[in-house]
Amino acid sequence: MTKVTIYTTPTCAYCATAKDFFDKNNIEYEAIDITTNVEGMKWMQERGFQGVPVIVLGEGDKEEILQGFNEEVQAQIEEELGMRGDSGKGYG
Repeated sequence: MTKVTIYTTPTCAYCATAKDFFDKNNIEYEAIDITTNVEGMKWMQERGFQGVPVIVLGEGDKEEILQGFNEEVQAQIEEELGMRGDSGKGYG
């Protein structure tokens, strides 16, 4: 199973939508709240990210990092996780 991590904040609507998508599709993920997790904030800053969500699929040399959550990002997630058997439309 591909590891999924989402860097988030409590007030981020796109983060909530992404987590809802993961929940509805029974995708296990680790949510890192950068307002309370100093290491998570440091990880984002070191990579130049200034906004959330940042979604990491995989780990190490096989990780894919996506920023934001929209239909294009959802399609990338579905493809990476092998979920593209349907029409590929919508947010879950």
